[in-house]
Amino acid sequence: MDAVTAFGVAALTFMMLMYALESRGRRFILAFAVGCALSSVYGFLSGAWPFGAVEAVWTVIAARRWSMAPRA
Repeated sequence: MDAVTAFGVAALTFMMLMYALESRGRRFILAFAVGCALSSVYGFLSGAWPFGAVEAVWTVIAARRWSMAPRA
């Protein structure tokens, strides 16, 4: 497994875990946005630019959800 693949596995695993934990609070929504950004980077690094572009859009959506979520 090369470094880009290992990074992708870690980024996608983190993103999915944070998505599963979003209901626990705003910080997990923000962490999901970070995971989306990391997944986007992986997409571009691996040459799968459509995946990278879609994950970049999800980063913006998640960041907006975080900014609109009620504060504790």
